[in-house]
Amino acid sequence: MEQMVDDSLEDAFQHRIDAEVKIEPRDWMPERYRASLVRQIAQHAHSEIIGMQPEGNWITRAPSLRRKAILLAKVQDEAGHGLYLYSAAETLGVDREALVDMLQTGRQKYSSIFNYPTLSWADVGSIGWLVDGAAITNQLALTHTSYGPYARAMVKICREESFHQRQGFELLWHLSHGTEAQHEMAQESVNRWWWPSLMMFGPPDHSSPNSEQSMRWGIKRVSNDELRRRFVDMTVPQARALGVLLPDPELRWNESTGHHDFGPINWDEFHRVVGGDGPCNAERLTRRRRAHEEGEWVREAARSWATRHVPARIEAA
Repeated sequence: MEQMVDDSLEDAFQHRIDAEVKIEPRDWMPERYRASLVRQIAQHAHSEIIGMQPEGNWITRAPSLRRKAILLAKVQDEAGHGLYLYSAAETLGVDREALVDMLQTGRQKYSSIFNYPTLSWADVGSIGWLVDGAAITNQLALTHTSYGPYARAMVKICREESFHQRQGFELLWHLSHGTEAQHEMAQESVNRWWWPSLMMFGPPDHSSPNSEQSMRWGIKRVSNDELRRRFVDMTVPQARALGVLLPDPELRWNESTGHHDFGPINWDEFHRVVGGDGPCNAERLTRRRRAHEEGEWVREAARSWATRHVPARIEAA
């Protein structure tokens, strides 16, 4: 009898998904749906928080006050995106401190792209243009995800990410149209970031273990391979405008498909980096743990203030 009730609830749930009705926190949902959302939203939030580090590395070395102000604003935006996403995850009944602990102990992952070093000032431009461009491609689809709080968070995040992508493009344009040394710096940076940017969309559809179910539930709206194709088609003409070459000898327009063909991706590298053996995995987590420990006094002060003042305000209301 209990199984029949569960089946009936799941059928009704899937009907709502198929009818494009958003699922809200108090609605019934299968536990597997809840767990999938927690995993995906937490990974997304962790990526925003860890993603502050590669570019934050260049704040004190920005070449002008204008560039420093832009970079400060961008890193601040990324912190805000992490907070929006942790808040969305909390609507699913998980504790934010528990999620942070899972990040810092390596039990939950974040995007592989943030385990690569930023070796030159041009990397700030490449991250804005390529990494944030890839993020926007994925996140625009997520504004239509089936879980309401996640979809609404993505609307604001996408607006801010679009500025980040344009800022990165503008920075690279000035470098690539500058001196010969600046152009070489821009090209060398693009060479290093192109393939990791393609990996951001995740493994091929045929080898992605959660993709099919996430698509059926409307958590993912577009497959990994389709998102990657959209990103390549969008980026090729932008590279031409920038005057940089994308480092793929197999990249070419395919008249029969109406899309660009591109070379094979090194998925061994992807899995190695995701598994913790990337150039900066240990460094990124060590810095995150240290920042968390050094900020404990701020969290303690906030908890102390809330203990003294919040109950009194609730009683007065």
